[in-house]
Amino acid sequence: MKLQPDRADAIAVTAYGPQWIAVNGERHNHSLFITHEGLVQAWSCQTFDQVTAADLKNLSNINTDILLMGCGMTQRFVPQSWLVPLSQQRIGLESMDTAAACRTFNILAGEGRKVAAVLLLPEQL
Repeated sequence: MKLQPDRADAIAVTAYGPQWIAVNGERHNHSLFITHEGLVQAWSCQTFDQVTAADLKNLSNINTDILLMGCGMTQRFVPQSWLVPLSQQRIGLESMDTAAACRTFNILAGEGRKVAAVLLLPEQL
């Protein structure tokens, strides 16, 4: 699906498919971590089941107000105890499927909000 950002200067997920995500037109074939500030990097976990408490704790020092967790094809939830480091830094976590996380990231980044996203690719069947 092709997406269009509201602001030309905002980082945006410009398209996505079953095994790829494009950010500002650059296609990636692995899970990503992206921020409103323009950071785009591969994320170590490829599936939701690989995510650990330590992975989320490592994200507690980012400059964001909200972290979107794109969980693949379906919405999944991390254990409540894993959210403590994020909440101590006043970072909210919202879990959703990856397609919804891509769209939500674009909306929030386009509004100039401090947002980051973990975008996991759907698991191959």
